[in-house]
Amino acid sequence: ELIIILIIYNIYIDIDIYTYTHIQTVRAMTHVINQGMAMYWGTSRWSSMEIMEAYSVARQFNLIPPICEQAEYHMFQREKVEVQLPELFHKIGVGAMTWSPLACGIVSGKYDGGIPPYSRASLKGYQWLKDKILSEEGRRQQAKLKELQAIAERLGCTLPQLAIAWCLRNEGVSSVLLGASNADQLMENIGAIQVLPKLSSSIIHEIDSILGNKPYSKKDYRS
Repeated sequence: ELIIILIIYNIYIDIDIYTYTHIQTVRAMTHVINQGMAMYWGTSRWSSMEIMEAYSVARQFNLIPPICEQAEYHMFQREKVEVQLPELFHKIGVGAMTWSPLACGIVSGKYDGGIPPYSRASLKGYQWLKDKILSEEGRRQQAKLKELQAIAERLGCTLPQLAIAWCLRNEGVSSVLLGASNADQLMENIGAIQVLPKLSSSIIHEIDSILGNKPYSKKDYRS
């Protein structure tokens, strides 16, 4: 079977073999593509420096560089996708695939009243998520989500749909990866496409004002 894009997840390694490992990764991905097993390859959770290293290795040894970075992106995590990746795109053409638009369910608003039974944060192994939600920062985020809920109601959509559409509206984002626990949730999430045209510049400005976390970039790559 042909894989369209093979994503290589970052493995934290000893710095002494850093360059060697990236050379071998790029060589391996080039081999996979040349053998017809995949069309392209990309990275996930790699730093900008690591992606540039892979690109430099590919240029130096006439190998195939990665075409995209798969990065976490949602209303409460913006820096990498909105500042770092646009710079890489304009330097070497690396695109952005994003994941976790609802931040493990935090942005869905379901944790507004605490931790519901059978939610992800209530499960064994997700104590880190529960702690995050119940932290002081988590409470501040829930307060902001209440304000965002009012915007969603004005637009005639759900908060998850607004959050996903907000990710899609970023011109630097090639695609948004969705997760769903059932068919109804999947269809609700897909409905974000209908919300996208409603996100005017004034709505985006209103959302940014509520979030208060828009990252600063010295350069505007849209021109």
